[in-house]
Amino acid sequence: MREEAGSGPAAWVVSLGIVLGAALQLQERALWAGVGYALAALAAVALLAVLAWWRPRRHVPAALLAALALGWGGAGWQAQQRLAERLAPALEGVDLDVVGVVAAMPRVQPSGIRFRFAIESAHDTHGPVPVPREVLLGWYTGWREGGPAQGRPPVELKAGQRWQLRVRLRQPHGNLNPHGFDYELWLFEQGIGATGYVRDTGAAPPRLLDAAVGHPVERWRQAVRDAIHAQVDDERAAGVLAALVTGDQAAIDRDDWEVFRITGVAHLMAISGLHVTMFAWLAAAVLRRLWRCSARLMLALPAPVAARWGGLALAAAYAVFAGWGVPAQRTVLMLGAVTLLAQAGRQWPWPAVLCATAAVVTLCDPWALLQPGFWLSFVAVALLMATDADQVVAATWRVDAGASLWRRLRGQAWASVRGMLRTQLVATVGLAPLTMAFFHQVSLVGLLANLVAIPLVTLAITPLGLLGVLAPPLWTLGAACVEGLGALLQAMAGWPAALWLTAAGPGWAVAAAVAGGVLVVLPLPWRVRLLALPLLLPLAWPAPPRPPAGSFELLAVDVGQGTAVLVRTARHTLLYDAGPQYSPDSDAGQRVLLPLLRALGERRIDRLVLSHRDVDHVGGARAVLQAYPEAQVTSSLEAGHPLLQGRADAVHCAASPSWTWDGVHFEMLHPGPDEHSPPLKPNQVSCVLKVSGGGHAALLTGDIERREEARLVVEQAGRLRADLLLVPHHGSKTSSSAGFLDAVAPRVAVIQAGYRNRFGHPAAPVLARYAERGIEVVASPACGAYRWFEGDGVCERDLRRRYWHHGGVNPALQGGSQPVEAP
Repeated sequence: MREEAGSGPAAWVVSLGIVLGAALQLQERALWAGVGYALAALAAVALLAVLAWWRPRRHVPAALLAALALGWGGAGWQAQQRLAERLAPALEGVDLDVVGVVAAMPRVQPSGIRFRFAIESAHDTHGPVPVPREVLLGWYTGWREGGPAQGRPPVELKAGQRWQLRVRLRQPHGNLNPHGFDYELWLFEQGIGATGYVRDTGAAPPRLLDAAVGHPVERWRQAVRDAIHAQVDDERAAGVLAALVTGDQAAIDRDDWEVFRITGVAHLMAISGLHVTMFAWLAAAVLRRLWRCSARLMLALPAPVAARWGGLALAAAYAVFAGWGVPAQRTVLMLGAVTLLAQAGRQWPWPAVLCATAAVVTLCDPWALLQPGFWLSFVAVALLMATDADQVVAATWRVDAGASLWRRLRGQAWASVRGMLRTQLVATVGLAPLTMAFFHQVSLVGLLANLVAIPLVTLAITPLGLLGVLAPPLWTLGAACVEGLGALLQAMAGWPAALWLTAAGPGWAVAAAVAGGVLVVLPLPWRVRLLALPLLLPLAWPAPPRPPAGSFELLAVDVGQGTAVLVRTARHTLLYDAGPQYSPDSDAGQRVLLPLLRALGERRIDRLVLSHRDVDHVGGARAVLQAYPEAQVTSSLEAGHPLLQGRADAVHCAASPSWTWDGVHFEMLHPGPDEHSPPLKPNQVSCVLKVSGGGHAALLTGDIERREEARLVVEQAGRLRADLLLVPHHGSKTSSSAGFLDAVAPRVAVIQAGYRNRFGHPAAPVLARYAERGIEVVASPACGAYRWFEGDGVCERDLRRRYWHHGGVNPALQGGSQPVEAP
């Protein structure tokens, strides 16, 4: 006999099983056969259908097993489809003539234009070739340090245009560092099968074939963005408005993003779940009021039902117009799941509703489980529901009907303030542990900043931005609000201790802190809430592991085509070079090194060694010095270099021959006192640093070439031997001479170079010399960051390997001519 499936154990089990099954699949280092995933998902659906009809509450184990198989199989099948879309390795770096459509609103950057391109056909010199359906292209404006301009992109590039372009593509690849952003996961989730750039050459000039082919929403988005910039004089305010209305986050100035991060309001400046939910609520409220004005409509469909579905439809339309980003997709799916449950008349408890919506989101987008926004959104909603915030707010609105109008208005105003304060307090305090776990920081002024920013952004700036589509002068008013909010946030960001930084904690510390955050906001006696303090401390004030006295740890950071090496002793930290500058507004310091240093718990850098002035070695130095102004600079930079201005304690490498930290010896072997920058090239005065401790040594060489290597062999022969060698000049054919390698005799050689870099690093003859001597070669494109401690090393790609990561043959050894790109 059939039983009704309600909110009983089966519903909970199925929802949780789907999420857990997908989470299990996301841990796979390589995919199984595609047919296995498909069969598992189909069998799970069939079993769940049978259990739904035949006594589901008595078959909880079977329901759990089926749900696990459904989550696992569904995620694996989708992953197979996306991996099948990736570019074939044989087509990397090959000139391809493609015809396609600009599939999304292009993003204008100082270095050029980035845009998604839906390819319709592709040919090489031999004929048609298979390529991914969608790729991410750059059309550069000519800023390319150390390389020729790629050609200036046309200013008329717009979404929906069909172009014929000559491009060079490569498989999705990004830098991979401890606790760093996984660019390859982002590309995989976006469905992008290759990245590349436009080859604007005279032999095959770009041709516009059609000015408007499909993608009407994207064309409208771009028109609105351009109109905002035309209407608003302040470019920074216009960028914020464009981000809130069209979802173009790249329009926000880099300095503004830093202020938003420090004050904890960055989540408001993107089309997030908060914006979509607020839009759905306002749209439903308006529809309910309008629907009740018509008796005919009321008879056809009740106002609450019309408002519910209409609000969902309008929220989905807003999310599509705003770019249909992953956070907006998740929110629409959550709203849809809640709407369906309400329409079905299910009276599920709120945990069951959250589990059901999480299962829906996971089935549609399994990789959402790896995004901080997924967990922040669900935990925030769970905390507000668990603390009965809505009921408390509703209770405060119950004002005596016989009271005067003034008393009723005053009571309602006070109720609104109390509700907003309580909601913000619950969200800020309850989410602080997750914020520290994901971003290794928490804004101490965030509660106050959000109390001002949330109502202003959600109730004034965003509505003015949206209404400005119909009445453009409203954008000017919205920009004035943005400027006022920006001035206030700027002042708050400058307050002492506005931001609390913390190191990445172990899993047990994160779990304890999350439990503490939940405990402190639940409606419990304060004696019980105080128990949250010891649960929060291990994550708020962790003790990051450091090497013991007498030993050192070396981390060759994956920064692309450039050098950055972190050396840590028991109580000191040294950074050797600061990586490249990727574009006029992006560098390795801001994008890679600062997040890494914060995650490692580095509150200070004792010394920054800049080997020489080339931009791939000092491009990120300014950002590092701004964050760590107390760092002593040791370099071969000439007097008057911008990085040395105002730094009276800066020391030339030749004047800092050796020092000792915590039993670890540091020795500067080059340049000597008689070597100065002019008229020598920057490479020739590269600072060469040897680090010795714990019975092991590492030699960091910068970009020295054969002349400097030969001089070191003659003058420092007895001091060159090292276990680890940072390969000179990224493996250029001008370095790594045979005599130098024999003198150093390393066991491991680390090459820091960009994937398919245009310089062809490392050169084949250089690799042959290392192979002849049996030296293990570790290249950052195939390894990611390389951690070396007491003679043993490990690659970040080996530790974090997942099926969406680039793999196969060592890509760094293939050469190529792909321009250097940001991670």
